[in-house]
Amino acid sequence: MDEKVKVLMIEDHPIVRDGARLIFHRRPDLEVVEASTVADGFTANRDFHPDVIILDIGLGEGSGFDMIPGLNADNAAAQIIVFSMHETAPFVTRALDMGARGYITKSDEPTTILAAIDSVRAGSVYLGRSVAQALALANLEPSKDPLRELSGRERQVVALLGQGKSLTEIAAALDIGYKTVANTVALIKQKLKIGTSVALVKFAVEMSTRGRR
Repeated sequence: MDEKVKVLMIEDHPIVRDGARLIFHRRPDLEVVEASTVADGFTANRDFHPDVIILDIGLGEGSGFDMIPGLNADNAAAQIIVFSMHETAPFVTRALDMGARGYITKSDEPTTILAAIDSVRAGSVYLGRSVAQALALANLEPSKDPLRELSGRERQVVALLGQGKSLTEIAAALDIGYKTVANTVALIKQKLKIGTSVALVKFAVEMSTRGRR
């Protein structure tokens, strides 16, 4: 029997969780754990080690946006799908820039959440219909994001390079080995088609500056 896809849903509204639970039950290949607080979400991510995280960004005690770096740090393999009531382009682009691989809204069709899980598991970026339209209207086609093909951990490394961190400092900040950082940098250069480390650092600084505008 194939292993189940492990899904963590971080959502503080009981009615929304109940509705999502009914949808998840249609798929026996999914194993779902729920968390309703920021703290419980981080704990479940570390203990359950999900393949996919469904993340509300409007948590009562804090922003889901603020959770994304920590979730990626604890479980870089997880694919994060933002599940929000907000449909405007700035919310979507911020989520994608921070490492989310999908963005759906609570006004999308119920089965959209299942399609999003399947899509990000297959390595694609998934946008619900309403937010895809919002991006198109804002002329912010997501394929133009140069970091789109990078994993959450690779995005973290680019961000730290953009802050002027050395590979040794990045290894310490992410609590990983120097060799792992060096290998990650090599893979980033390959994915982004950047020839030298100096050029990568210049690119990372430019991306960091863009993010602060």
